[in-house]
Amino acid sequence: MKLSLLLLCALTVAGSAAAQGAYNIAKQQARNAANGGAQPGANPPAASAPAYAPPDPALQATLRSIGNLRADLDQLDSNPTNTVPLRKDLTAAAQATKPSLATATSLSQSLAAAVAGNAKLHAQHQKLAQYIHAACNGAHLTAAQLPMVLDAVKKILTDGGVPAGDIDRVISDLKTIATETK
Repeated sequence: MKLSLLLLCALTVAGSAAAQGAYNIAKQQARNAANGGAQPGANPPAASAPAYAPPDPALQATLRSIGNLRADLDQLDSNPTNTVPLRKDLTAAAQATKPSLATATSLSQSLAAAVAGNAKLHAQHQKLAQYIHAACNGAHLTAAQLPMVLDAVKKILTDGGVPAGDIDRVISDLKTIATETK
C-alpha cells in the first residue's frame, strides 16, 4: 500500500511538472507572439523592405516640372512683367524635342497677360500647369488628346474671366508648342 501511495504521489508530481512545463511553454509562445515573434534575448528582426518600387525618375521629373510651372504662374500675380522664369520652365517642361525660344517666349507672355492678377484663376494654377506641361510634350499626346487639353485650358481661362482675345492667344501658342514638340 505504501508503495502504491508512493507511486501515486510520484506520478502526480511528475504530471504536475509536465503540466507546468507545458504551461510555461505556452506562456513563452504567447510572449513571443506579442513581441512580433522575437525570441527572448534574440536580436529583433530587421525591418523588411517596402513593398512598393522606388519612384520612377521620369515621373519625378514631370511632377517637378509641373510644380515649377505652377510656381511661375503664382509669381505672375506679383510680377506680371517677369516672364523669364516661366519661359525657361516651359522649355524645360518639354521632355524630348524642345520648343523654339520664340514660341516659349510668346506663350509665357500670353499666359502672363491671361493669368496675372486674376484672383479667380489662382486656385486653378495647378490644373493649368498640368495642361501646359502636357501641351509642351506634344509627342506624348495623341491626335484626340490635344483638343481635349486645349479645351480644358480654354474652359479654365473662360471660367476665370479672361478676355477672349487673351484666351485665343494662349490656345494658339499652346497649339504651336504642341506641334513643335512632336
